[in-house]
Amino acid sequence: MSKVFKALADPTRRKVLQLLREEELSAGELAEHFDFSKPTLSRHFSVLKEADLIQSNKRGNHIFYRLNISVLEEAMWAMMNMFGVNPRDENEEE
Repeated sequence: MSKVFKALADPTRRKVLQLLREEELSAGELAEHFDFSKPTLSRHFSVLKEADLIQSNKRGNHIFYRLNISVLEEAMWAMMNMFGVNPRDENEEE
């Protein structure tokens, strides 16, 4: 889980995850949202992949990334448990 938290600690990586929230995007499409060099972005993608927060597949000359929502959900639950947050159903009465 420490790899996940390390990956989430960086604002650039969080923005990548936000961009992937709606749809799968190519590395080039993601790069359009940043003013970084390709090697810098590639390193961010590597950290996210190591944490299993994103998955990639190559199609032709392009690499496409998608969000791995199950790992993100696990991280959110771990954070809530760590801080003693007990989410309850909106329909539950106090």
